[in-house]
Amino acid sequence: MHSHRFFNDEKERRKWQNPETILIEAGVKTGLKFVDLGCGDGFFALSAARLVGNEGRVYGLDVDSQAIERLKEKASKEGLKNLTLKVGMAEEKVFCDSCADIVFFGIVLHDFRDPIKVLANAKRMLKPTGRLIDLDWKKEPMHLGPPLQIRFSEEKASDLIIAAGFKTDEIRKEGLYHYIIVATPTS
Repeated sequence: MHSHRFFNDEKERRKWQNPETILIEAGVKTGLKFVDLGCGDGFFALSAARLVGNEGRVYGLDVDSQAIERLKEKASKEGLKNLTLKVGMAEEKVFCDSCADIVFFGIVLHDFRDPIKVLANAKRMLKPTGRLIDLDWKKEPMHLGPPLQIRFSEEKASDLIIAAGFKTDEIRKEGLYHYIIVATPTS
């Protein structure tokens, strides 16, 4: 996976991306089990942990052990005890079978070595009634984000998601720079 080092300042990032709003619109609420694949140092995972509360659980996975350590420190400072965090590749890790209400990709699907395998693992973790949420960069030139050539268009991301056994329920714009795909597992 590529590192998201272009996000040096969380306050600056929050000017153009509000994780709480995105997660609430995605249906994150008290008591849910939420999986954040490619969670980095917790831009979305921490917000999800606050939203699901003590009754819920957030599972976070990233290949960057330093990012996971930073996330653990942030969670500890906030007194958040509802996170389970692991270092590893999403192609190789599955937290649970049929336990997650939401599996979330926060601007990372294009980074995985084998996105179909990662999506298949996401399907395995989702409850039959669960939802996959893919937030990613629009495939158009802009001053932020990863290089244009590695980004997935909405169509390509949707095709990958469908190939992994999902039905695309919604594709919409999310702010100036991103799109969101909401999908549910097919039987």
